[in-house]
Amino acid sequence: MNIIKSLDSVALDIATHIKTVVPDHPASVNVLKHGIAVVINTVSIILLTIGISFYTGKVLEAVVAMISFSLLRQVVGGMHLKSNLTCIVVSTVLLTALSFANFNYNWVLITSILSMILVLIYAPSRIEGRTRIPRRYYPLLKYLGIAIVAFNLWLAYPVVAASFFIQSLTLIRGGDRDEENQIE
Repeated sequence: MNIIKSLDSVALDIATHIKTVVPDHPASVNVLKHGIAVVINTVSIILLTIGISFYTGKVLEAVVAMISFSLLRQVVGGMHLKSNLTCIVVSTVLLTALSFANFNYNWVLITSILSMILVLIYAPSRIEGRTRIPRRYYPLLKYLGIAIVAFNLWLAYPVVAASFFIQSLTLIRGGDRDEENQIE
């Protein structure tokens, strides 16, 4: 709990400092705090994952996992975790594990087809209020997500297939009350 509070308090301290130095900055302290917290999370995940991958000898695979996972996530959305610390830990463990994906083309084909089906059914997911993209373009996001996943049928890279599959699983919603109980 103290680490979570310290991540939030670091973001708040930085945001407050920015507002003190640049009082006419158009963003509020809360908006700045949120943006800074996102940067802290992202940088932490990247540094931890790459640091661990140096130890495991899977640097290229970890970078490919991070890029492919985040690319699909930016297009189709997905589940968000409740706290900064949970996000950092789960994402780092997940991306590190994905760097070990090593299976044959049949599994690349199966996971890619399953990913495309999940994207077709559920995407975009949980992007309301998190994007400036108008709702009328949501169907395009779905088809762009399918195209991104389909591209790996040509590349046939197991790490990418595994990343896309796990990311597409985060699109699944848990029922009617999911909006109220969204993992934030």
